[in-house]
Amino acid sequence: MMDLGLQEKDYKGIFKYFYEISAIPRGSGNEKGISDYLVSFARKHNLEYTQDEANNVIMIKPATPGYENEPAIILQGHMDMVCEKVKDYSHDFLKDGIKIIVDGDYLRADQTTLGADNGIAIAYILAMFSDESLQHPRLEAIITADEEVGMHGAKALELSNLQGKYLINLDSEEEGYLLCSCAGGLTGTSILPLNRVVEQGRRLRINIGGLQGGHSGVDIGKNRTNATLLMARLLFDLRELCSFALVDMRGGFKDNVIPREAEAVLLLPAGDEADSVKLYANAEGYIKQLMEKYQRELAGSEPELQFQLTDLGDDSCEVIDSYSFEKLLFMLTFIPNGVQAMSADIEGLVESSLNIGIFRTEADRAELYSSVRSSKSSYKYYVSDKLEYLTAFLGGDYQKRWEYPAWEFRKDSKLREHFQRINKEMYGREMKVEAIHAGLECGLISEKMPHLDMVSIGPDMHDVHTVEERLSISSTIRVYKLLERVVSERIG
Repeated sequence: MMDLGLQEKDYKGIFKYFYEISAIPRGSGNEKGISDYLVSFARKHNLEYTQDEANNVIMIKPATPGYENEPAIILQGHMDMVCEKVKDYSHDFLKDGIKIIVDGDYLRADQTTLGADNGIAIAYILAMFSDESLQHPRLEAIITADEEVGMHGAKALELSNLQGKYLINLDSEEEGYLLCSCAGGLTGTSILPLNRVVEQGRRLRINIGGLQGGHSGVDIGKNRTNATLLMARLLFDLRELCSFALVDMRGGFKDNVIPREAEAVLLLPAGDEADSVKLYANAEGYIKQLMEKYQRELAGSEPELQFQLTDLGDDSCEVIDSYSFEKLLFMLTFIPNGVQAMSADIEGLVESSLNIGIFRTEADRAELYSSVRSSKSSYKYYVSDKLEYLTAFLGGDYQKRWEYPAWEFRKDSKLREHFQRINKEMYGREMKVEAIHAGLECGLISEKMPHLDMVSIGPDMHDVHTVEERLSISSTIRVYKLLERVVSERIG
């Protein structure tokens, strides 16, 4: 149920719809429920609509009287969300809705991601398409599925029946900015074979957590530590101090999220009881020393870095043999990660990057999923080729998956000028025109409809793709009011 104070602030039902959306599980790959909800909305409001096999939904609202000859405007966003939660929290993203908390001017979730990325776009569209008082040209809404895991929905779109000349993407995260270009990307999958042997010893589990994490596009240039690679550094340093074998290691849940947590299980050499106690104490002491060193190093960028050691007792188990372990550690130590190149054209913009998002060891292999981004296609492929070269050199297999193109800057844009003028009149300030390193579906849509004049906007959001995600209430309302005027006033 919506907070009573928020009900009083609600404008045109934006937050009413956001609460309804948030009650429906909609993680990537689990969008049938939210897709059907959108179809139900379209039927209730007598809107023309289509729902395809990929669960994408397109809705059309006819022009109001006097606007029939004005060019159609497309509003676009995605229905899926990144599902992250606090470790050990009981939330089930397959069946539980998001619990929203009003915190001053912000909405946040109870120990999970909020899903304002991109639920607020859906809320905007539903509010606008249900508003009978708004004057506007033909409005067309594109709400896509599976954006967060490779933009599969946008790739499957059939847009031949749309008439839009302008497109407003609603997947941006900072008020006052007009995004007019974005990076392209791909997911690189590296598989390294592992051999295992059975050994006896005492097991020790290491957990690293408390890191900031974040979106691999928006936050990649903010000097945030990758938990998987920090764990690899710990093992690299520890091997010079004591003997151990690696049983299991994993970190990260999404290729486009900077990992906040990582875990490894080690096996210390077997011995009699006295030796076992001593070896464990020594290893524990070395790990604490190393982690405390990392905490000092990272105090400025990762002040909440934590670690935990757990004694799992004596056991006989399959461990990764020394040759496989050295290859694995070599890869995690020398793999490129983070910012690869800064833009020479736009100050402060990350041009190319790589995020090691998911890592896990299985019985016979190690799997590593990386998000590669670049505003220059040639450099995107260069970074991917380096990953492939490193993987093949170590005897593994590499595949490119989930690729999407960049959205290139349009020099002349009537829509951009339209936004600039109206925002200045409403709020007394110029909107900043920028490119973004994160991927947007605009690149894929522009391939299908190259004539479109596009921009991307959104209200203030912070720490998306993390459990700290929050959405500004006041900014959400201001941006919607801007959007109302933009669609109701003639462009050009």
